Amino acid sequence: MRGLLMIGAAALLAGCVSTPSLEGTRGATSFEALQQMCSPQTVDYGHDAQAVYETFFDAYVANRRGRLSTQDFCAFQASIAQRHASEATSSDPKVRDQWVAFFNEQRARAISWRASADPTLRNG
Repeated sequence: MRGLLMIGAAALLAGCVSTPSLEGTRGATSFEALQQMCSPQTVDYGHDAQAVYETFFDAYVANRRGRLSTQDFCAFQASIAQRHASEATSSDPKVRDQWVAFFNEQRARAISWRASADPTLRNG
Protein backbone atom coordinates (compact mmCIF):
# COMPACT_ATOMS: atom_id res chain seq x y z
CA MET A 1 0.00 0.00 0.00
CA ARG A 2 2.83 2.40 0.87
CA GLY A 3 4.37 1.82 -2.55
CA LEU A 4 1.13 2.75 -4.28
CA LEU A 5 0.88 5.93 -2.21
CA MET A 6 4.42 6.90 -3.13
CA ILE A 7 3.80 6.29 -6.81
CA GLY A 8 0.60 8.33 -6.62
CA ALA A 9 2.37 11.18 -4.85
CA ALA A 10 5.18 11.17 -7.40
CA ALA A 11 2.68 11.15 -10.26
CA LEU A 12 0.82 14.06 -8.69
CA LEU A 13 4.04 16.03 -8.27
CA ALA A 14 5.14 15.17 -11.78
CA GLY A 15 1.83 16.40 -13.17
CA CYS A 16 2.44 19.79 -11.58
CA VAL A 17 5.79 20.29 -13.25
CA SER A 18 6.18 21.05 -16.94
CA THR A 19 8.67 18.69 -18.54
CA PRO A 20 9.36 17.65 -22.10
CA SER A 21 8.26 14.42 -23.65
CA LEU A 22 10.47 11.64 -24.97
CA GLU A 23 8.61 12.03 -28.25
CA GLY A 24 10.10 15.50 -28.53
CA THR A 25 9.40 18.94 -27.22
CA ARG A 26 10.61 21.94 -29.16
CA GLY A 27 13.52 23.69 -27.50
CA ALA A 28 14.04 21.12 -24.75
CA THR A 29 17.28 19.27 -24.21
CA SER A 30 16.89 15.65 -25.33
CA PHE A 31 17.15 12.70 -22.98
CA GLU A 32 20.24 11.53 -24.83
CA ALA A 33 21.90 14.96 -24.53
CA LEU A 34 21.16 15.12 -20.80
CA GLN A 35 22.80 11.75 -20.30
CA GLN A 36 25.79 12.69 -22.47
CA MET A 37 26.48 15.73 -20.30
CA CYS A 38 27.93 13.27 -17.80
CA SER A 39 29.00 10.24 -19.83
CA PRO A 40 29.43 9.45 -23.51
CA GLN A 41 27.39 6.27 -23.00
CA THR A 42 23.65 6.47 -22.56
CA VAL A 43 21.54 4.11 -20.47
CA ASP A 44 18.45 2.34 -21.77
CA TYR A 45 15.85 2.83 -19.06
CA GLY A 46 13.20 0.83 -20.90
CA HIS A 47 9.67 1.49 -19.69
CA ASP A 48 11.05 3.84 -17.01
CA ALA A 49 12.58 6.17 -19.61
CA GLN A 50 9.93 8.92 -19.53
CA ALA A 51 9.95 9.20 -15.73
CA VAL A 52 13.76 9.17 -15.63
CA TYR A 53 13.89 11.83 -18.37
CA GLU A 54 11.50 14.06 -16.43
CA THR A 55 13.63 13.62 -13.32
CA PHE A 56 16.87 14.38 -15.16
CA PHE A 57 15.25 17.38 -16.85
CA ASP A 58 14.12 18.87 -13.53
CA ALA A 59 17.63 18.44 -12.13
CA TYR A 60 19.02 19.94 -15.35
CA VAL A 61 16.88 23.08 -14.93
CA ALA A 62 18.35 23.50 -11.44
CA ASN A 63 21.83 22.92 -12.88
CA ARG A 64 21.36 25.48 -15.65
CA ARG A 65 20.14 28.06 -13.15
CA GLY A 66 23.08 27.56 -10.80
CA ARG A 67 21.29 25.69 -8.01
CA LEU A 68 22.93 22.33 -8.69
CA SER A 69 26.57 21.87 -9.69
CA THR A 70 27.44 19.80 -12.74
CA GLN A 71 29.33 17.42 -10.47
CA ASP A 72 26.21 16.89 -8.32
CA PHE A 73 24.01 16.60 -11.43
CA CYS A 74 26.27 13.86 -12.81
CA ALA A 75 26.44 12.06 -9.44
CA PHE A 76 22.63 12.17 -9.35
CA GLN A 77 22.43 10.61 -12.82
CA ALA A 78 25.02 7.97 -11.95
CA SER A 79 23.18 6.92 -8.79
CA ILE A 80 19.95 6.48 -10.72
CA ALA A 81 21.68 4.52 -13.48
CA GLN A 82 23.37 2.24 -10.96
CA ARG A 83 20.19 1.49 -9.01
CA HIS A 84 18.23 1.02 -12.23
CA ALA A 85 20.72 -1.57 -13.44
CA SER A 86 20.67 -3.48 -10.16
CA GLU A 87 17.00 -3.22 -9.18
CA ALA A 88 14.63 -1.99 -11.87
CA THR A 89 15.07 -4.92 -14.19
CA SER A 90 14.75 -7.53 -11.46
CA SER A 91 12.02 -10.13 -11.69
CA ASP A 92 11.80 -10.12 -7.87
CA PRO A 93 8.90 -7.83 -6.85
CA LYS A 94 10.66 -6.85 -3.60
CA VAL A 95 13.74 -5.71 -5.46
CA ARG A 96 11.61 -3.82 -7.99
CA ASP A 97 9.79 -2.14 -5.06
CA GLN A 98 13.18 -0.99 -3.77
CA TRP A 99 13.79 0.67 -7.14
CA VAL A 100 10.37 2.36 -7.05
CA ALA A 101 10.95 3.71 -3.54
CA PHE A 102 14.45 4.92 -4.40
CA PHE A 103 13.34 6.49 -7.65
CA ASN A 104 10.39 8.29 -6.05
CA GLU A 105 12.79 9.84 -3.54
CA GLN A 106 15.06 10.96 -6.38
CA ARG A 107 12.10 12.36 -8.31
CA ALA A 108 11.07 14.42 -5.29
CA ARG A 109 14.65 15.71 -4.90
CA ALA A 110 14.79 16.79 -8.53
CA ILE A 111 11.43 18.58 -8.28
CA SER A 112 12.63 20.34 -5.14
CA TRP A 113 15.84 21.44 -6.86
CA ARG A 114 13.90 22.71 -9.84
CA ALA A 115 11.39 24.55 -7.65
CA SER A 116 14.26 26.32 -5.87
CA ALA A 117 15.61 27.48 -9.23
CA ASP A 118 12.42 28.12 -11.20
CA PRO A 119 10.19 30.83 -9.72
CA THR A 120 7.22 29.79 -11.87
CA LEU A 121 6.96 26.61 -9.81
CA ARG A 122 6.74 28.50 -6.53
CA ASN A 123 3.94 30.86 -7.54
CA GLY A 124 1.36 28.31 -8.69
